[in-house]
Amino acid sequence: MLSVAWGLAFYAAIRLSEDRVLTNQLRRAAQSYPDLTLNLQGYDAVGSLPESLREWAQSDPEAGLYEFESEQLHVAVVTADNAQGRAFVVLDVTGIEAASSEDWWLLLVITSVVGALGTLGFALGLVVMRRAVAPVAQLAKVVAEIDLQHLSDGDHRRIDSGRFGDDEVGMLAATIEKTLERISAFVARERYFTGSASHELRTPITVITGALELLEQSDLSPADAMAVERARRATLEMKATVEMFLCLAREIDDGLYDEQFLVMPMVSQAVDQQRYLLSGKCVDVVVNELATPRVCGHPQAFFIALNNLVRNAFEQTLDGQGPIKILINAHELLVTNQVSADDDGQPGSIEPASPHGGYGLGLGIVQRLCERNGWLFTLHADETRVVARLSWQPIQTAKRTAS
Repeated sequence: MLSVAWGLAFYAAIRLSEDRVLTNQLRRAAQSYPDLTLNLQGYDAVGSLPESLREWAQSDPEAGLYEFESEQLHVAVVTADNAQGRAFVVLDVTGIEAASSEDWWLLLVITSVVGALGTLGFALGLVVMRRAVAPVAQLAKVVAEIDLQHLSDGDHRRIDSGRFGDDEVGMLAATIEKTLERISAFVARERYFTGSASHELRTPITVITGALELLEQSDLSPADAMAVERARRATLEMKATVEMFLCLAREIDDGLYDEQFLVMPMVSQAVDQQRYLLSGKCVDVVVNELATPRVCGHPQAFFIALNNLVRNAFEQTLDGQGPIKILINAHELLVTNQVSADDDGQPGSIEPASPHGGYGLGLGIVQRLCERNGWLFTLHADETRVVARLSWQPIQTAKRTAS
C-alpha cells in the first residue's frame, strides 16, 4: 500500500508539472493578445541572436542543448546549410518555468510526503513485528521461569499452550508443554523408584550379611568356610553395585553434592574392602599421601568411584606384577597398577585408553559419577601399566556440574 501511494504521488507530481507548464504558456500568450509572442524561435546567424547569447555563440559551440538560467533561455545548436554551418533554436521560458522559491516549496512538499510515508512504514513495521514476536517472547519468558533442575508436577501447566493459538508458536508451546509433562512424570517415577528400591534392595542384602556373620561364628569345615567367604564377598560386591546404581539414579539427593570430605579415609576404606582380591598374590599396595585434600561433592559417589578404581587395579594385577601405587596430591588421585613389565622391569610409555573398555565394567559409571559432581576422570594404559586419574577443583571454587 505504501509503494502504491508513493507511485501515485510521483505520478500526480508529473501530471501537475505538465499542466502547470501548459497553463503558464497559455497565460503568457493571453496577456499579449492579439499580438501572440512565440516562445520558440530559430536563428541562422549569430548577429540575429538575442544580445545576451551573441558572445557565447561566437565561441563556436558544438551541436547540443544548452541552458542559461539567468536569462531563462534554452538553446539548441543544430547543423544547418548556411555560411556558418550551424543554426540556433532558442526557447524563452520566461513566465513558464517555476520560480526558485516555488521549486523549494515543491521540494519541501515532496520531502514531507516521502518522510511521512517512510515514518508510517517504519511504525507499521514495528507494530507488525511486535505482534508477531510477542507470543514467542511470552513463551520464552514462561519457559525461563521454570527451574529445570527442580521440576515439579505442575510446571507443565504454566505453559498453557491454549493461549498461543493454532499457529507455529502454539505448536511449539504445545510440544514444550507435553515434553515437560513427560519429564515431570519421569522424575516422579524416578523418585518413587529410588525411594522404594533403596529399601527393597538393601534389606535382603542386610539379611544375607547377618546370616553370613552367624555362619562364620559357627564351627565350619574349611570347605564350608571358603564357601561362606565367597558368599560374603559376593554380597559386598552386590551391595556396592546397588549403591552405585542408586547413586546414579538419584536426580536430587538432599544437598549431598555440596558436602566436603577428606580423601585419605576413603582410600584406606577402599583398600581394606578390596584387599581380599589380592589373596594368594605377591603384590604390595603403596599409598603415598603427598597432601591432605578435601573434596567438595557427593561423598558416597566419590567412594563408589574410588572403590571401583581400586577393585579394578587389584583384579587386573597378576601375581608378582606389583606394587600397586595410590598417589594422593592436592587436586588429584592416581591409581597405578602394572599389568606386565618390559625387559628392564620398568613400565613403558603411557597412551590414552578409553575409560569404557577393557579395565572393568564400572569405569563408565565412574565417568558418569565424575561428570555429575564436576570431577575429571581419565584413564591411560598400554601393555605394561594402567594409570587411573581422578582430579577435582580446589575447595573454594568447586561447584557441582549438573548432569
